[in-house]
Amino acid sequence: MTTLFIKNAEIITMNENDEQFIGDIYIENDIIKNIGKNLNYPHADKVIDATNRVVIPGFIQTHIHLCQTIFRGKGDDLELMDWLKKRIWPLEAAHDEESIYYSALLGMGELIQSGTTSIVDMETVHHTDFAFQAIEQTGMRALSGKVMMDKGNEVPKKLQEKTQDSLQQSVDLLEKWDKKDGGRINYAFSPRFVVSCTEELLKEVSRLSEKHQTYVHTHASENRGEIEIVETETGMKNIEYLDHLGLANERLILAHCVWLNEAEKQIIQKKRVNVTHCPGSNLKLASGLAEIPSLLDAHVCVSLGADGAPCNNNLDMLNEMRLAALIHKPVHGPTAMDAKTVFRMATIGGAKAMGMENDIGSLEIGKKADLVIMNLNDFHMYPSYDVDTISRIVYSSTRADVETTVINGKVVMENRIIKTLNKEIVLKESNKSIRRLINRIPEIR
Repeated sequence: MTTLFIKNAEIITMNENDEQFIGDIYIENDIIKNIGKNLNYPHADKVIDATNRVVIPGFIQTHIHLCQTIFRGKGDDLELMDWLKKRIWPLEAAHDEESIYYSALLGMGELIQSGTTSIVDMETVHHTDFAFQAIEQTGMRALSGKVMMDKGNEVPKKLQEKTQDSLQQSVDLLEKWDKKDGGRINYAFSPRFVVSCTEELLKEVSRLSEKHQTYVHTHASENRGEIEIVETETGMKNIEYLDHLGLANERLILAHCVWLNEAEKQIIQKKRVNVTHCPGSNLKLASGLAEIPSLLDAHVCVSLGADGAPCNNNLDMLNEMRLAALIHKPVHGPTAMDAKTVFRMATIGGAKAMGMENDIGSLEIGKKADLVIMNLNDFHMYPSYDVDTISRIVYSSTRADVETTVINGKVVMENRIIKTLNKEIVLKESNKSIRRLINRIPEIR
């Protein structure tokens, strides 16, 4: 048994009572065993004095593409379908085992440094096993899966799948990686979006999700052009079509949902579908502004994600929280998307989306020890007197304020140094990998 004692911290629990207090946290292996004031565990294996520090639940990002991290800067200033066809699909098709591995490590290094402890991740068609190896190495908590693409125009040959091959490879990965390391790593079926998936594939994904009680992670209603394609091909709106196929339920995580009609909103509400808001990506790709306040008013589970590095250019949850809090105010008023609402989306909201609200998302006895220690003692964070700490974090803090990250009871970063990967090697190999990929597709230079 390993033990960790964090003392003298300002603790933001995000429990049902939203308790915040100066106190201590005692952890055995991966579980919070005690949390409160004036605790004493002097013989813990490791003691962290968090005086003048803030301890929060680790951030939970429910839409990430680790396989795209090394494409950062290669898809700038394009709308979604051009971004996919001209840049991202050719780059994904060029991936090899090593480039997937280092792209995943690069992404998780950034995520850990900015306080994210759990992700819902979508990989590309091939080499997903190597992304899972990187996830296993870094200690990240993840729900991940290989992308599924068995149809579509202008899709590179290397990304074109046969339906049964896509399904079988997904099941094989599920059997290998689902519930790995005591449930730290889990599998999600990941059809890319309706545009790239046959009805046969989506129906079978629905059946397999029910059989294995496994999540489905996909994109929906991100872009008007995408929606027009879906409506032309199916005669239905995106969410209506997914519901028609039996996919709309509490195990479905939909990224974006920017353009929804009222009928689609009702399906999402009634079927308890989970929505991931990706404000940075939606702004950069000029997709639009999702109607998040109305979804929250309807008690839809809405969480946050940065999406991929080439459509956001960073994976920083602090940046996503600030954007989510700001972009809706011009339309819905200054009190819309207040700091606590957004912070909840980034923590316990993400846990609910993953079906893990009993395990993560708040700091409570019996939950997994996924937490972040922040140092808010700097110019950009002061004055602190009589200012709510959550507001300070959402509106003022940056990734540089994240000092220590603990996932599953393990200190994966301390004093800004990540312990589960070699930074110099990852940076070097990331550059080598993208150079190698670009040389395979000279038309995108």
